[in-house]
Order: sequence, then structure tokens, then C-alpha cells
Amino acid sequence: MSDENNNISDEEQTPEAAAEEAVAAEETTEDGKSVEQLEAELDDLRDRLLRAVAEEQNTRRRAEREKADTREYAITSFARDMLDVADNLNRAVSAVDESALDGASDAFKNLIEGVAMTERALLSKMEGHGIKKVDPAPGEAFDPNIHQAVAQIPSDQPNGTIASVMQIGYTIGKRTLRAAMVAVSAGAPAGGGDTPPAGGNVDVKA
Repeated sequence: MSDENNNISDEEQTPEAAAEEAVAAEETTEDGKSVEQLEAELDDLRDRLLRAVAEEQNTRRRAEREKADTREYAITSFARDMLDVADNLNRAVSAVDESALDGASDAFKNLIEGVAMTERALLSKMEGHGIKKVDPAPGEAFDPNIHQAVAQIPSDQPNGTIASVMQIGYTIGKRTLRAAMVAVSAGAPAGGGDTPPAGGNVDVKA
């Protein structure tokens, strides 16, 4: 009886065992890899693909940015050379006081007006190429990115602000082409005492 029961039990388990063997066969590929292994490889490939796409996008953005910078700053050397011309025109216009023009001849007035028009035209063309003038007014905050302090003097302007401008500066795009040379205010002299020498508390940098 025992043998017959065992034979019956074996026959009852045969379909289940066959099903398990079939499932195991289905979960194994021809190269012997399981479904879990294939899914892991697929996840790895997907991650590599996403990284490659992100790197390609970063490379394209970087190339576009470098191209834009090259286009925007290509004339930097030429613009720096033109600053001398702009400075000379500005000096010529500033050297003539308006009161001196009252009794001047028409020829002299026309000459000064022509120089002033030339300066305005030059600055307009420079601005069209992204070159802008930095001409801070007294009392404005000192910005080390676009201002160069060459002296510290007592003045009626708040301490640490710009007291006067010694040379106009220029920027090109987001870069400083030449910092404006300024004197920084040390505040009003205490008690009206002696005026300290200009630049006594400021390092002068080239």
C-alpha cells in the first residue's frame, strides 16, 4: 500500500513540477541569462543613454556660449585701442569752458561743436558694438569690478563712495574693458582740519 501511495503522490506532483520547470525555462534566455540580469543590463544601458544625451546637450550649450563670447568679444583689442581716441576727444571738449565760447568766433565755435559731434558719434558706434562708457557721478557706490580707486580724499560725499572721476572707464558686454579711475571719498574733514594728502590711504594699482 505504501508503494502505491507513493506512486500516486508522485503522479499528483508531476504537473506542478512540470509547470515549475516550464517557468524556469521561460525565465532563462538562450545565453543563460535570467530575466533579472537582463533587466539590470537594460537599466544600465538606459542610464548610459541618458548620461550621453545630457553630455551632448552640455557640449552643445558650451559650444554655443563660446561662439557667442567669440562674437561679442572679438573686437576687444580694437576697442581698447580706440579708447585713446575717445579720451582725446573728451579732453578736447572738456578743455573749453562754455563761458569761453560766448565771445569766440563762429569758426572756433564750429570747431568745438565738430569735435563734440565726433565724440558723440564715436561713443554711439562703440555702444552699438556693446562698448559702454562708465562715468560714475560723485556719491555713487564704489564698485571694484568697474572702478579703480587711485586716491582717497576728503569730500562732502559719504565715506567710501566716489568723490570724483579722474578717467572714464568702459565695459564690453559683461566684461570690464577699462576700469574708471576714481577718487574715493574719505568723508568730510573732522573739525575743518588740515586736508590729508590724496591717496594716503589707498593703494594705487596699475
